[in-house]
Amino acid sequence: MHTRTLGNDTVGRHEVGAVGLGLMTFDQTGAQPRQQLLDTISSALDAGVTLFDTADAYGPGDDVGADAQGANETLVAGLLDELGVRDRVLLATKAGHVRTAGGGWATDGSPEHLDSAVDASLQRLGVDQIALWQHHRPDPHVDYIDTLGALKQVYDSGRVAMVGLSNAGPQQIRQAHDVLGDALVSVQNQFSPAFRSSHAEIDACAELGLAFLAWSPLGGLSGAKGLADKHPAFAEVAGEVAVSAQQVALAWELAQSPTVIPIPGAKRPESISDSARAADLTLDDAQLARLDAG
Repeated sequence: MHTRTLGNDTVGRHEVGAVGLGLMTFDQTGAQPRQQLLDTISSALDAGVTLFDTADAYGPGDDVGADAQGANETLVAGLLDELGVRDRVLLATKAGHVRTAGGGWATDGSPEHLDSAVDASLQRLGVDQIALWQHHRPDPHVDYIDTLGALKQVYDSGRVAMVGLSNAGPQQIRQAHDVLGDALVSVQNQFSPAFRSSHAEIDACAELGLAFLAWSPLGGLSGAKGLADKHPAFAEVAGEVAVSAQQVALAWELAQSPTVIPIPGAKRPESISDSARAADLTLDDAQLARLDAG
């Protein structure tokens, strides 16, 4: 698989597969067969996927409440250990979201919460240092500069090797870069054929030398019919190049900028294997123009 760069000379440059793996779906809709999840990780690695993305707030979604906090991190760490593949994965996690009663979500960007959250993630993941630690979402009740100061303190403590943002706008990205400097390496925002309003964030990442990690890159439209219904150009191009519509969607995203790394969710080996092939799919200018238009 073609690779893209995460990091810089200060924190270290990491070449990761151009398509990553979002791990939220591993347990979001309830327990999946463990062997299926093991096979999904193995298939991802075999295809060249090396950036794996979780969060401390990921976990079962139905009426589990606060008990979901950390569940996905614990699950993923156990799967990686069972396979003995820790050294093949750059494992990213996040903090700043908390789970509430009834399966809800809330934000907590306070310095006190973030400081304790990183320690909890270290324990659940079974590591001495988190490779990429991302602030999950701005908290409207906490001044963003205070949150950024907390991220800087955590980085300076050595508990995380690199820092990322998630769900941040261009001004927040630049503000974070001013505070964090080279410790900031990535921004994870939504981007897909159905959600195209992140171009300003992609441009900011390109300007500052940051990776743009596209979450929900298939926008819930991974099937050919879903893409055909809302964005027929993707299904049409897929037919022309004899691949899946989801491969075309991911290849289109990769063509937006060398900073883009889509991280589609998958909980079946065939899903991530198909998505991974998008990293080596080249679309011509005419095809990209049609996809840009719709």
